[in-house]
Amino acid sequence: MVTKEEPENIEEYLSDFSRFYILTFLYEGPVHGYSIINRFKRRLGKTISPSLVYPFLEQLEKRGLVKHTLEPVGDKPRKVFELTEEGKEACTRLFKRFANLVSIAIEPSLEICAHCGTRIYEGGHREVINGKETAFCCVHCANAYKQEADEKKR
Repeated sequence: MVTKEEPENIEEYLSDFSRFYILTFLYEGPVHGYSIINRFKRRLGKTISPSLVYPFLEQLEKRGLVKHTLEPVGDKPRKVFELTEEGKEACTRLFKRFANLVSIAIEPSLEICAHCGTRIYEGGHREVINGKETAFCCVHCANAYKQEADEKKR
C-alpha cells in the first residue's frame, strides 16, 4: 500500500509555495539572494529564510536551470543568479500548469457575460432585465444585449 506523507503543519506547504515565488523573481531577471529575500518581504509581507533561498538556488544551479555570475559589491563579490534558457522554459511550463490549476479552481464560481460570453473574474455589471438579474462584463455589453432584445421584439 502506498501512503502519502502528510506534512506536520501548513508551513511545509508554504515552503513549496515560497519556492514558486523565488522562481517568479528569477523569471523577472537576474537577482541576488538578498534581493529575493527583500522582494519576498515587500510583495508578500512575509519573511523568507536565507536557509530556504540559498539551498534552493544551489539545487536549481545543479540542475542547470540557473547560473550565477559574481558582481562586485563593496569588499566582497555577490552572486547574481539568472535562469538559463532551460530554466526559462521550465518556468514557462510550470507557470502554465499553475495557471491551469487556478483556472480549474475558480472557474465554477465565475459568471459568464450574457452578451459576449466572457468569463467575469471580478467586477462586471449587473442589470435586472425582464425581472431577472443578468450579469455582464461591462455596461457596453448590457446595452448591446438590451438593444438586440429590443430588435428581436420588433
